[in-house]
Amino acid sequence: MSEALVSTELESAIVPKRILIADDNEVVRFIVRTLIEHKIGWEICGEAVDGLDAIVQAKDLKPDLVLVDFKMPSLNGLEVASIVKKELPQVRIILFTLYESQIPKTIATAAHIDLVVSKPDGMGKLLDSIQDLLATP
Repeated sequence: MSEALVSTELESAIVPKRILIADDNEVVRFIVRTLIEHKIGWEICGEAVDGLDAIVQAKDLKPDLVLVDFKMPSLNGLEVASIVKKELPQVRIILFTLYESQIPKTIATAAHIDLVVSKPDGMGKLLDSIQDLLATP
């Protein structure tokens, strides 16, 4: 095994992946936070209550992944994703929404969203999606 690969594996085992949750629904933020806090190697670095708050926190906290709701006050999730990716091109973004069927893949791609996950698909699907995105370089 190469030294660089071992170093990368050790770093990912030691340094937790930082996740920013952006959702205007306090209950959704609580549930997601509770699930993520129990995952080894992940940590919640912040919680945003609207689109502007999400952008400010992403710039300040520089998370590895932003989990953003589509429908939020001030700016929607597509707008947030587009602005955050311009500032932090390496950040992964999941749009976690009730409105998945209303968001064409071309629009999500244009907004630089890595993945759209439907809230009705459940938390298991969300956790699997986070795991997959954080595992890819």
